Amino acid sequence: MYGLHWSRPLVLSGPSGSGKSTLLKRLFGEFPGQFAFSVSHTTRAPRPGEVNGVQYHFVSREDFISLLNQGGFVEHAEFSGNLYGTSKHAIASIIKSGKRCILDIEVQGVRQIKETDLNPVYCFISPPTLSILRDRLVSRGTESEAAVQKRLKTALFEIDYAKLLGTHDYIIVNDDLDRAYTLFKSVAFGELVSGDPLPPLDH
Repeated sequence: MYGLHWSRPLVLSGPSGSGKSTLLKRLFGEFPGQFAFSVSHTTRAPRPGEVNGVQYHFVSREDFISLLNQGGFVEHAEFSGNLYGTSKHAIASIIKSGKRCILDIEVQGVRQIKETDLNPVYCFISPPTLSILRDRLVSRGTESEAAVQKRLKTALFEIDYAKLLGTHDYIIVNDDLDRAYTLFKSVAFGELVSGDPLPPLDH
C-alpha cells in the first residue's frame, strides 16, 4: 500500500486559499492513524482550549533559543514577536511510530529545510489563477480587503519560488478538488506521480 517515499517526511506548502487545509482534512479523515503532523514549538501563550503537546509545545523564549542553538529545529520563524519551530525530535518520533510525517510549511521554512539533511518530499499546492484565489479568500468572509491584498502579494512570492527548477518534487494545481485530492493522496502514500506545470497566473 505504501510507496517508495513513505518513510520520507512530506513538506506541504502553498498560498493561503490554495486548498491545503481541505486536502489535509480529507486525507486525515479517510486514513485516520496513518499520517501525523509534527507538533511545533512556540513561545506564544496558549489560547483557551489549547493543550500543551497537542496544538503546540509551549515553551519559554529562553528554552526555544537554547534548543535552536543546539540545532534542534529543521526550520523556525518569528511572527508577531513569537517564535515558532519544527523540531527534529518531533519528526523523528512520528517516523518511529510508523506514520508518515507531514509538515505544512511556508516558503521561509521550506528554504531552511533544504539546508538540512531531512531529505523530505516537497509538494506545492497552487491555485489555478490569482483571481480564483482572491475569490476564495473573499468568500471566507473573514478577511478585510487589505488582508486579502496582503495574502495575494504573499501568494505571488510563494508561486514565484515554486517556479524555480527543482524547488518541489510535485506541484498540484487545485482547479478541481477531486482531481487534486487524487493526486495529493498518491503523493501522501509515497507513490510516484507526475506533478502539474504551474499555470501562467493572471495579475
